[in-house]
Amino acid sequence: MALDEPKDTDEVFEFDGDIKFVMEKELLEAAKPVKVDITYTGFSVDSNLQLGGGGCGSGSCGTDSSGGCGSAGSCCS
Repeated sequence: MALDEPKDTDEVFEFDGDIKFVMEKELLEAAKPVKVDITYTGFSVDSNLQLGGGGCGSGSCGTDSSGGCGSAGSCCS
């Protein structure tokens, strides 16, 4: 999750008139249903999108050829 301004390719959901949730339409179609919840430590995001498993050193996305974390340090879409 990140702060962003809506684009033509985004779906916008408004809550209480002041809060907007923006998600790319293509990603939303692949991931729905999507549930965003506020927890005591931050946000929780659940969806039907299946991401590749594994952490650093497993050869999955976000790793470099030496098995360590790549510069992105996050999983691919």
